[in-house]
Amino acid sequence: QVQLVESGGGLVQPGGSLRLSCAASRIAFSLYTISWYRQAPGKQRELAASITSGGNTNYADSVKGRFTISRDNAKNTVYLQMNSLKPEDTAVYYCNAQWRTSYWGQGTQVTVSS
Repeated sequence: QVQLVESGGGLVQPGGSLRLSCAASRIAFSLYTISWYRQAPGKQRELAASITSGGNTNYADSVKGRFTISRDNAKNTVYLQMNSLKPEDTAVYYCNAQWRTSYWGQGTQVTVSS
């Protein structure tokens, strides 16, 4: 069955860094646009970053310059490098794969707090 598994979340102090991973299986991974969404309690889900099959990237204004999305098609994995983290980055981060259909992971918690 199709799987998207996020990892790398945790507790980090403001200004710190984390790298999230999204590992996919049973998908023609290289054909998919992969996105990281995030959702904080009481807030709508928002797109943080995405990367297309051709490697084009897109970032929310709130994370641009701090986050970097990349993909390793040989490993069927997408990464989200998060630097200079702020408390407002606290959320559950979800991986999404979109081509002719859409798949979601279960999410990984990122908490930015002192």
